[in-house]
Amino acid sequence: MWLLGAGASAAAGIPTAWDMIWDFKQQLYVSQRKVSAKTVSDFSNPAVRSILQSYIDGAENLPAAGAPDEYAALFEAAWPSESDRQTYIAGKLSGAKPSYGHIALATLMRAGHTKVVWTTNFDPLIADACAKVYDGTGPLTTVSLDTPGLGREVMTSERWPAEVKLHGDFRSRRLKNTPDELRDQDAQLRRLLIDACHRAGLVVAGYSGRDDSIMDALAEVLSKPDPFPGGLFWLHRGEDPPLARVHDLLQAAATAGVDGGLVRVDNFDETLRDAVRLLPNLDMAALEAFASERQIVSAPAKMSGPQGFPVIRLNGLPLLQTPTVCRRVVCDAGGAAEVALAIEEAGVDVLAARTQAGVLAFGADNDVRIALAKYRVEAFDLHSIETRRLRYDSGERGLLRRALSRALSREHDLTLMRRRSADLLAPSNPGAATWGPLRTIVGPLAGAVPKHPELTWREGFGARLDWADDRLWLLIEPRTIFDGVTPENRFVSQDFARERTVKRYNRKLNELIDFWAHLLSKDGADLSALATGAGVDAVFRLGADTAFSRRARA
Repeated sequence: MWLLGAGASAAAGIPTAWDMIWDFKQQLYVSQRKVSAKTVSDFSNPAVRSILQSYIDGAENLPAAGAPDEYAALFEAAWPSESDRQTYIAGKLSGAKPSYGHIALATLMRAGHTKVVWTTNFDPLIADACAKVYDGTGPLTTVSLDTPGLGREVMTSERWPAEVKLHGDFRSRRLKNTPDELRDQDAQLRRLLIDACHRAGLVVAGYSGRDDSIMDALAEVLSKPDPFPGGLFWLHRGEDPPLARVHDLLQAAATAGVDGGLVRVDNFDETLRDAVRLLPNLDMAALEAFASERQIVSAPAKMSGPQGFPVIRLNGLPLLQTPTVCRRVVCDAGGAAEVALAIEEAGVDVLAARTQAGVLAFGADNDVRIALAKYRVEAFDLHSIETRRLRYDSGERGLLRRALSRALSREHDLTLMRRRSADLLAPSNPGAATWGPLRTIVGPLAGAVPKHPELTWREGFGARLDWADDRLWLLIEPRTIFDGVTPENRFVSQDFARERTVKRYNRKLNELIDFWAHLLSKDGADLSALATGAGVDAVFRLGADTAFSRRARA
């Protein structure tokens, strides 16, 4: 079974609860202070969020940030009329279409891999996706707040597939403000969820866990024998930890012997894309039709001579050469964390990834053997890095990203800080002559944040790999990199970074990309991650000509 929250619909253009909460705060602030909405329109700006939150904190009868009923209370405060709230929601749903993830999930439903989808969302995207996959709306049974009895009938008779819409979205009124009958019906649906979680496993996607009524239901499942027999897997985006209630739930599940845990993902669509790749014999017709509807734009010819057309310079450097093989060790080592710990304890310079094929590694052969000596080794050979496995975020591509970041760090005297979304690199010695051209572009390259001496910064860039135009690219993002960030000074660092970069317009950004492109590519010279001659090294070659785009022609 799957439980979907608002994050699963984000790719379809429907705002998440986080988006709507700030939208409500903006509406309340603008209506009371009589100011233009444009002055507080950038919700990504911590300063804007601080202004809006300060106003909400000073208002009466509104919950604190992060409170379980924050969304519902702000919704009712911003739109007191229920009919207006319904109109607001209808406007947010207008034009939304199922994303790849919805089509893929419906494909899993048709194949019998997923029987029930629970959702707190008010959108019809699961039903719309099933209509595409099943070529009609008949096979799917939708259970909503006003038909809880139908849900019991579906579960008893095993009438799959089914979609159950829980009241956790506070669709247009808070649960405590609903009539007793609806409140009782909502409780019936949650009881249905509890019972179902004793018969099947659950994957949670796009749901933060802010809703006490649903989190209480999931916690109750663990209070009885045989909870989540197929496991409990909570998909989580970003590097921040999950909410405390989610952490406590997963800890309790682990204590009860339930398989699963927190699974960090990029997004709902990419997760489902990986899932359908792993399952054989799926009817992919609907997914292929979905892909064919996308506009395909061919790569433009390389620029030469005077620029005769509008062009956008992108921040991707082509990888002209990547490793084609790595070392493969088939052994009984556990997951990626266990392999990383073994390498650290051995004190060897090895880059490794744990995949189904085995432990894939770059480094001296003897170092690899030392790191994995305590595990029973069944095979020690070479592994071919195939292009098809670099098209998505596979173990091979992750290993190449680590190796390339190491090569850039080693070749250019850059400090490397690994992050899940992108590796961060900055000059180890910002005062060196090498960085003179960079100082000319942006000014000082390092320092301490005013009034916060514990928070230091350096000019640098983020680096990650992506696939486009049938090849790998290194994406470089100039940015300010900090040391000493804490929860208390995080907003300070964000404000400081924004002030440093907000006026970097086209010319300066072009100069920055140009500087990094020519420096990192080394005029097409080889970049070695480990410079070892006694094993398998990772050697790369970068092109200095960044990707670009021109006006598409029909």
